[in-house]
Amino acid sequence: MKRRARHILSTALAAGLIAFTPQGATNAQAVPATLIADDIQFDNVGQAITARGGVEVFWEGTRLRAEAITYSSGGDRITVEGPITLIDPSGGAIILADFAELSADLQEGVLQSARLVLDRQMQIAATQIDRSDGRYTQMYQAVASSCEVCADNPTPLWEIRARRVIHDAEEQQLYFEGAQFRVIGVPVMYLPQMRLPDPTLDRASGFLAPSIRSDDVTGTQLRVPYFIMLGDHADVTVTPWLGTGDSQTVELRYRQAFRNGRVTATGALTADDLTNDDFRGYLFSYGRFDLPRDLTLDFAVETVSDEGYLTTYDFPDPDLLESYLRVSRVTADSYLEVGATLYNSLRDGVNNDELPTQVVQGSYTHRFTPDLIGGIAQVNLEAMAYARPSDAIGFDAVTGDPLGTDVARLTAGIDWQRSTILPAGLLLTYEAALFADLYSVREDPDFNGETTRITPYGQVELRWPLQRLSQGGVSHLIEPVVQLGWSRTSGDPVPVEDSAIVEFDEANLFALDRYPGSDRREEGTRANLGVIYTRTDPLGWSAGVTAGLVLREEEINPFTAGSGLDGVQSDWLFAAHVGVDDRWRLINRAIFNSDFDFTSNEMALTWGNEEYDLSSSYIWLAADIDEGRVEDLSEWAFDASYRIDDFWQAGVDWRYDFVEDEPSRTGLSIGYANECVDVEFTVSRRYTNASTLEPTTSFGLTVALNGFGATREGRSQARSCRQ
Repeated sequence: MKRRARHILSTALAAGLIAFTPQGATNAQAVPATLIADDIQFDNVGQAITARGGVEVFWEGTRLRAEAITYSSGGDRITVEGPITLIDPSGGAIILADFAELSADLQEGVLQSARLVLDRQMQIAATQIDRSDGRYTQMYQAVASSCEVCADNPTPLWEIRARRVIHDAEEQQLYFEGAQFRVIGVPVMYLPQMRLPDPTLDRASGFLAPSIRSDDVTGTQLRVPYFIMLGDHADVTVTPWLGTGDSQTVELRYRQAFRNGRVTATGALTADDLTNDDFRGYLFSYGRFDLPRDLTLDFAVETVSDEGYLTTYDFPDPDLLESYLRVSRVTADSYLEVGATLYNSLRDGVNNDELPTQVVQGSYTHRFTPDLIGGIAQVNLEAMAYARPSDAIGFDAVTGDPLGTDVARLTAGIDWQRSTILPAGLLLTYEAALFADLYSVREDPDFNGETTRITPYGQVELRWPLQRLSQGGVSHLIEPVVQLGWSRTSGDPVPVEDSAIVEFDEANLFALDRYPGSDRREEGTRANLGVIYTRTDPLGWSAGVTAGLVLREEEINPFTAGSGLDGVQSDWLFAAHVGVDDRWRLINRAIFNSDFDFTSNEMALTWGNEEYDLSSSYIWLAADIDEGRVEDLSEWAFDASYRIDDFWQAGVDWRYDFVEDEPSRTGLSIGYANECVDVEFTVSRRYTNASTLEPTTSFGLTVALNGFGATREGRSQARSCRQ
């Protein structure tokens, strides 16, 4: 307490007698500096102050710490004895030195045997540092690095030696003159002039971290991204591929933020000899804007020159490209959407001219509570039209799909549901619905003309939730469920596009209609039977089981055998999950008949903590020609990453096809990251052999020097010297 009181007294005397006010400032502008020290002596004759022991000086956010300082009002200068620490107002730049002569406002001066530390990442050591205007810091005979330098390892992994380095604090840039780049002390590059962003700068025009990619189809390519700022709200990244093969590629990425939205576009252009085309490429662009009246505009453009381009050059390669323009609005009780979409399938052997790739759609949904009958009602209106580019009439001789069928549809529907609690805790739910469809079909030999269809629904559900709570806090909840439903469609059949494939799972076991589209409606009298069990443990354990089946009065629905819903009695559905918090979770879903012949089985496992993440899945589907599977499908996928220590991390991914008895894709990655470097090496093998692709092995290497500009979040790891 005595030491602290002495500091306060000394501060008051310094501020009152000297005020450390920069020369030339008016009284209105005068901002006194604050001085704290163990001992302060005044020389009234020489108008000087000498402070020693734990000295600290504060002026407009700038902080100076030293062992001793001497201030002379005659020259308005401060002489500082080290060790010295000078911190700028933002805290992003720190200067450490042994001796300094500074102006009274700490903005100009000379520091000797000094180091500049930027954002606690980049260190620049120099024989002398000159400060001017509080903006520029010049360093002579400088060595720059973000690597930790210890007594037992004095040579950093990388460093930049320069005759002079200038740091512009306002522009957040570093300028090197006579620069030499060294790796483990060995010179590898000489640059007469070089400019780099300092670590505090998030965006600046310049080169980004390069990467190397090599495979046995396109050769070896060096990717050199160059980032170009187009103002505060837009930028472009140009990435030429410098390669040894016969292909030349340039990648582009454009981003712009607006007051009410944003736009992103990525693409590439390639000249190679792998196809007959002179140029190949792709463009993916996405945007979202807020419009008046709470409307939202979304759009996407996805286009590619040929089916194999994206996979060949390791770009994102979805099976289906989707370009759309949509306007939507979401409120608490309604949803509105109007849009147009163009689809393009990249699957091998698919003819897009014979697919309904041109779609326009509008839908409106409103939910409300009827005054007289209560419950919840929902009104749906939907208009949709789709067309095939082909004008041919008939069916494909191989697949049996229509060649040029075009369809327009208008659907209106209303659904009402109400629940009542009966004695003994039984929950009774009534549901009724009515849907009407108007179809117009063109260029189809079986369905040409207009068709009107009406489908009424009725359903009653009875649940009996039973709960038991054990003394240890474990909760058990079991719900037997019985549903009786009926529906019937009046009208002629229509082309089936949306409902050709139906998935039977726990989400639609108790659904009113299990068809995903409007071109088919589930019909007849049926009973949905099932039981749901959930166990919750206060220690974080949870488990659940859902089991059930569907019984029908007659077999009138054209469900496929692969769905498990065909016949008077459907297959059994059994779904289970077990897990502990967010650490691991196992999910399994199986569909099988009464003889335990499986139609499908899916399993997924996730397991992870701070050191590792693991996910694995297995799927088996029985062959079903109606769903396009001429043989069984059996695949296993495995993805894992492991943090070996604070610096090393490894990852692996694996896809195996049990039907073909060979892997379809494998990959391995290993990375090293510390405070000064981020390195990642990858190797992958693609075994696909389609008409436009060949099996390929690819290698990749990315090296980034941390300390310049923004660092990849979560990748760098600081080290410390051993004592």
